Amino acid sequence: MSDIAIRAFKAGDEQGVIDVILPIQREEFGVDITAADQPDLADIPDFYQSGMGGFWIAERDGEIVGTISLKDIGNGEAALRKMFVAAEVRGKEFGVAARLLDALTAHAAAVELKTILLGTTDKFLAAHRFYEKNGFSEIAAEELPANFPRMAVDTKFYRRRLTKY
Repeated sequence: MSDIAIRAFKAGDEQGVIDVILPIQREEFGVDITAADQPDLADIPDFYQSGMGGFWIAERDGEIVGTISLKDIGNGEAALRKMFVAAEVRGKEFGVAARLLDALTAHAAAVELKTILLGTTDKFLAAHRFYEKNGFSEIAAEELPANFPRMAVDTKFYRRRLTKY
């Protein structure tokens, strides 16, 4: 097994990010979506790497094999988005998902975010277990702040509070 590095997204990573995300969305989960349907992927620095947000990738042998992002939505809150891990590096033996989430939560704590929110679909059962194991609690859609960037496919929502208030 080769080493997998977690690092911030940088210019030049765009196609690698799309090459990880699109096949998972389309082939594994049957979501009829294109890169053009996701304009955030064409402008990751402005969309995610602004305010208290960020975008991280997992890289193995120069190839992007995982992504995770944090979209600053104001009021000390951010939305976890674009968490994808290529099938060949999933599972505990690689720990890619956990390491991506660790990078995101370390950043969130460093910039003193209060809350991380996320939306997902009913189909992503392994993701539900992963989020719950990592301190996220399911919430009703009505509990989301008005500025939460809800996606049409989102049917299940989670929150993780980072500070006690």
